[in-house]
Amino acid sequence: MDQYYLLGSPVAHSLSPAMMHAAFSALGIDAAYGLIDTNMLPLKEAVARLRSEAKGWNVTMPDKNSMALLCDELSTASMIGGSVNTVLSRDGRLIGHTTDGTGLIDALARSGVSIRGGVMTLLGTGGAASAILIQCALDGASEIHVFANRPASKARVLAIKEKLSPHTETAIAVHGYEDPEELKAALAKSRVLVQATNVGMEGTAQEGSCLIPDPSFLPRDLFVYDIIYHPEETPLLEMARRAGCRTENGRSMLLMQGAASFRIWTGRDMPVELVYEKVFS
Repeated sequence: MDQYYLLGSPVAHSLSPAMMHAAFSALGIDAAYGLIDTNMLPLKEAVARLRSEAKGWNVTMPDKNSMALLCDELSTASMIGGSVNTVLSRDGRLIGHTTDGTGLIDALARSGVSIRGGVMTLLGTGGAASAILIQCALDGASEIHVFANRPASKARVLAIKEKLSPHTETAIAVHGYEDPEELKAALAKSRVLVQATNVGMEGTAQEGSCLIPDPSFLPRDLFVYDIIYHPEETPLLEMARRAGCRTENGRSMLLMQGAASFRIWTGRDMPVELVYEKVFS
């Protein structure tokens, strides 16, 4: 039986085991997917053990950056972002990937939306936002407007922009929130808005909040994606729906991230609609 895992802390709440086991079962793959809390078994020790016994594993916070340092080889996106959430173990050699950005791209495609050749606005500069920025640039967005709320996070985006420059012609502009007109102007020409912060997330200090001042900022032809899925409709998505925009929450990104990992490990396509019905319905 092939073994796969999720490493990080906390991991007990994760939907990944249910997703992966549903896919393995549907395709008749003899495999199991377990959880390793790296507060109980430190990352380096877990990797040393899994290098020979597992076919691959996912990595969640807070270990994505540390995992990148333990890999023998990195995908382009992982190298630029210094982050790994999917590891393929091939004859003891660890190949690191990040499927965070790919998950967003594939989730948009599932809704008939492409960022290739288009303008997008990205709210956030954390790990998920950085992965989304990198993959959208690699996948051919013409312009990406990133909004950051701290000088340090602006510097991080500018460093990523520099690393991206040999790989893409995407124009990347970094803004703050000081001037609402900058935000309104970026949204006016964007095809997609991606909200990639925890603002609006249930159970946080930001619950009930929204980074967009009012519905007038949201053109009707804008597709609004919030990577949060608790609650199912964040204040941003509610505002966007009232403004007449198409909207979607982060469930589909979670699903497509898992599908990308599954493909890296098995070389097969996850039956995503079946998995979605079993896990999320």
